[in-house]
Amino acid sequence: MIKRIKINLDVIEGMLYFWQATSEKEKVGENYINEMSNFSLMEYIYDDEFNKESVRKVLSAISNRELLSKKNKKEGRFWNNNMWMLEDLEYTNMMIQPLKVLNLDFLVEKLNNIEKNSKYEEIEVIFLPGHVDEYKIVDNKLIINFFRVKPDLYEEKVSIGEKDIFVFIQEKLQELIKA
Repeated sequence: MIKRIKINLDVIEGMLYFWQATSEKEKVGENYINEMSNFSLMEYIYDDEFNKESVRKVLSAISNRELLSKKNKKEGRFWNNNMWMLEDLEYTNMMIQPLKVLNLDFLVEKLNNIEKNSKYEEIEVIFLPGHVDEYKIVDNKLIINFFRVKPDLYEEKVSIGEKDIFVFIQEKLQELIKA
């Protein structure tokens, strides 16, 4: 039975510093970039094509204001997404702010009604600066690509892809508990 849904923004908070410092023309040190690439949560977006070195290479190029040479599709997308964050920090903050106050407690009862004998007591929703994939499910974790979060510019609504954030998360958590 599910007792708690936890939201994890740790990597996004770290990236926010990177985006702010870089947009203010500050040089972000290689140590910080290495810390971000070595963040254990980042392992969820790593695969054969995209790994710690990919993150280090992309963030270093951005921090040094260099073009990214010799990139694969995922590295290119990661570079584009991070450059987009730098272009409009106000929009970036509009993406982050709703996540900081996101409360999914109401979903606990709904999910328990769907799957009464869930093998998980705690589910974690993790927002990561991804590349191509919109989301990924690993055990009791729903990993969501932060770059897919879309704040509405006219109303206080947020979506992921084309769906309201709550609808999106509920659908993916239902998928998680049934797996």
